[in-house]
Amino acid sequence: MKYNRQLKYYFLKFIRLRGEPQELALGLALGIFTGMMPIMPFQSALAVALALIFKGSKITALIGTWVSNPLNWYFLYYYSYRIGASLMGLSTKDGIFPSVMTSFQNGENVFIVFGKILGAGSTIIFAFLFGGFLMGVVVSMPSYFLFLRIFQFIRKWREERRNRRSWRRENL
Repeated sequence: MKYNRQLKYYFLKFIRLRGEPQELALGLALGIFTGMMPIMPFQSALAVALALIFKGSKITALIGTWVSNPLNWYFLYYYSYRIGASLMGLSTKDGIFPSVMTSFQNGENVFIVFGKILGAGSTIIFAFLFGGFLMGVVVSMPSYFLFLRIFQFIRKWREERRNRRSWRRENL
């Protein structure tokens, strides 16, 4: 019961976001893009910076970064590396990658995992970033168009609701 109330609260906050639909959708897409990147402690800062540069919503950019959350960090890092390494022609069977994934499975601090990645060398780091970049592009582009339609629908719904209320006031 408590979860339903919390979900309704967040849904209401989401539909009450202010801004142009294009601005809100762009911010969300930029947040999703950075959320797919394996730069865990810096995702929010990069999302806001990109939103400032491309004139997207900073709030929705922050919301979009939650595409990477504690429930799916493991999968995002795993596929970031696998995609990047395979496109670069690297072996995915080397020792650093299992070490990073074991850290995630054991619930180690994000900064410890990030340190292991940095200690692996520039080729491994580039494989992580390249794979994350590609995943971010593939996921964020359709998300822009999807959320643009959603925000346009919400705006239209709000305007119709506002018009119905003003009509009732005038005719009562």
